[in-house]
Amino acid sequence: MSNIVISQAKKLAESFGIEGEAGEIVDVLKATAFKGDVSHAQLAALLVVASQYGLNPWTKEIYAFPDKKNGIIPVVGVDGWSRIINENPQFDGIEFRSADTMVRMPGAKSDAPEWIEVSIFRKDRSRPTVVREYLDETYREPFKGQYGDVIGPWQTHPKRFLRHKATIQGARLAFGFGGIYDPDEAERIAEARAGEPKFMGSVEVVEPATPAAWPDDAFQKRLPNWQKAVDSGKSADEIISFAETKGLLSDAQKAAIRALKPSVAEASNVTFAQVSDGIRLATNVDQLNEAADLIGEVADPQQRAELTAAYDARLPTFA
Repeated sequence: MSNIVISQAKKLAESFGIEGEAGEIVDVLKATAFKGDVSHAQLAALLVVASQYGLNPWTKEIYAFPDKKNGIIPVVGVDGWSRIINENPQFDGIEFRSADTMVRMPGAKSDAPEWIEVSIFRKDRSRPTVVREYLDETYREPFKGQYGDVIGPWQTHPKRFLRHKATIQGARLAFGFGGIYDPDEAERIAEARAGEPKFMGSVEVVEPATPAAWPDDAFQKRLPNWQKAVDSGKSADEIISFAETKGLLSDAQKAAIRALKPSVAEASNVTFAQVSDGIRLATNVDQLNEAADLIGEVADPQQRAELTAAYDARLPTFA
């Protein structure tokens, strides 16, 4: 079992007063917090997100769907969302308002408001964050089973689930929660990745924006890190491909990268723990990417895979 999984699981368990041998704690976590088989890298990614939000995976405040690309879909239940909202030191109250018009969606057992609006108040802001969620955009029709429609919570409790949706979307905007999903969202994502897309309404096609060019000062600052990547075995093409996900490189900048040659030096002193701490403690995307540049210097391939999974789990939180 990998060091990052053991250390993070033990540390997180202690924060919730959970005692036991590290192996037992991890085994219980695998059985409790995952839907399906899980790799060490996926388990490490979940532990990173759970630690970031202070959520307890042993009581299923947070759990995950593993995907086919060795990543995860972190899922936070309603109780977990409620806790991270209420524990935020700037939280100063929440209010709901609903439409007077009641509608009944296909398959629903009762009527529900056309929309529900949530207002979340923060101590450090003079005005609340207000979000309105519409029933026709969030409602999920019954699944088609072998013997007919399969009734779910959207059919039996549409008002409650619309309120949950409004609460979660409001919390995302008010507090910047990112990289975590509610169970309904996670199921839809898992279905889409499994090749079973569901119709979720009309969409506007937006062409992706062209990345900005790399500023020369930022490029020069990162060049020593790319030299270390070359020393660890990365090719110039791999570095250029990674760099251009952040910005366009000029021909001169590409030439500078291609000019990098492996240097004759002592074995890297970069440790797994150093890079893991850099990813975990990064406070902005630049710090996160600087830590990620050092992943290639870690000697153990399994540890590099775990660090890459941890980086992928944290990156969406800075979007």
